Amino acid sequence: MPLILPGNVASATASTSYDVANSCRFNRADGPNMTKTPGSSGDLRKWTWSCWVKRGSISNGSQTMFNAGSSSNNQLRFDSDDTINFYQWNGSAYTARLATNQVFLDCSAWYHIVAHWDTDNGTAGDRMKLYVNGTEVTSFKTDTNPDQNLDSIFGVSGTALFVGDKGDGAEEMDGYLAEMCFIDGQNLAPSSFGEFDSDSPNIWKPIDVSGLSFGTNGFYLDFEASGNLGNDANGGTDFTENNIAATDQTTDTPTNNFAVWDPLTNRDTANGTWTEGNLRVLASGGDMSRYCTLPIPLNFKFYFEVKAPIVGAQAGCGVTTTHDTNGARNKVGENNGYGWKFRGAASVVQYFNNGTSSNHATNNPSDNSIMGFAVDCANGRMHMHIDGTYLDSSDPTDNDPNSVVTGFSTTVIQYLHMSLDTRSASQPIMEFNFGNPVFSISSGNTDANGYGNFEFAVPSGYLAFCTKNMADF
Repeated sequence: MPLILPGNVASATASTSYDVANSCRFNRADGPNMTKTPGSSGDLRKWTWSCWVKRGSISNGSQTMFNAGSSSNNQLRFDSDDTINFYQWNGSAYTARLATNQVFLDCSAWYHIVAHWDTDNGTAGDRMKLYVNGTEVTSFKTDTNPDQNLDSIFGVSGTALFVGDKGDGAEEMDGYLAEMCFIDGQNLAPSSFGEFDSDSPNIWKPIDVSGLSFGTNGFYLDFEASGNLGNDANGGTDFTENNIAATDQTTDTPTNNFAVWDPLTNRDTANGTWTEGNLRVLASGGDMSRYCTLPIPLNFKFYFEVKAPIVGAQAGCGVTTTHDTNGARNKVGENNGYGWKFRGAASVVQYFNNGTSSNHATNNPSDNSIMGFAVDCANGRMHMHIDGTYLDSSDPTDNDPNSVVTGFSTTVIQYLHMSLDTRSASQPIMEFNFGNPVFSISSGNTDANGYGNFEFAVPSGYLAFCTKNMADF
């Protein structure tokens, strides 16, 4: 199957490419959804649904992308085994169902999913279809064809539509949705929503869908209105948002993919709870670590922030040449790593060079502090500030030797790494901002390319950690 490479790097630099401006982050812990109820019935025998999806958690129960009715009557979701399940249920049995054999475990990339309903079709096997990244899915563990002329529940007058849960406050989506389209009365090919990149033909990328005909109950959610994320950009009745805030609008999209923390690299999963699309972690009872979804390009300089509502015992960020998806927990600084650690119990910040730890003279940050990290992979240095004041008065812009974290390789790819060391009663909370904050920003600063939203100024020469910026490296 053609894949979305992390962030569509190849297509991101093309001047003729269509750019998706926004997505909506569905934080499962909040119980989010969007809903509206059609006032009249549309075409119940023919429609197309299309959406770009970046998953947050995996193997975490069923997660609904789109549903009709309050009892999971007609649904598109990820099942708890990470397959896609597209079905209709009559209250006692499945009347139609496609459940994939393929699993979808990649939380670093965007998937494009297209579903067809066409019960006018005389060929049973053509009445329901699924496409992922421009290619039809043909391998199913369950393949139950609907009867000819069976009416869909999507689009029935008076039957509510739900985005992000199954209609009864359960099986909520966890992750990011972008460019959601419902085409009432037509079966449109995936090429109506995306195309293969001319320079990298294995990359599937979005195209402009605003000129499509959406039909009676069709809609287009582009998530571009921060105060009305349920706005139907096609001009129809808007969806009502529930437990979705303005901070859930992000610029992490299939044309500019931002870094998050990769659940496939989670170590000691019982000791931390991740929410907000893999950007917020609450420690619980022990140690844990994760690696970032995107590798750091050679010579790349990037900036990110971490808010610590609770600083807690020990929490840190650093870089390492290891990207461990199969091993034991790896604390920041171990295994020849480099980075910073906030140490509540010791009351001072700690730093690591090549696995060797040193205590810094600076006191541990207080709760609700925002730490900034300027990672310089051109010179092998990592600068840190606490609430805007850089430690050692170092200047990230000029290879300042006052930066005490220094010496990591500039010729070997590095990976961003975090860990929590939390065996005390005070459990840290960390909220990461690679440019798409999960916490409110009072000032608002972008990088020189106009990407990201940060509390403090991005140092000159540093960029947000996203694939538009990475493309030049």
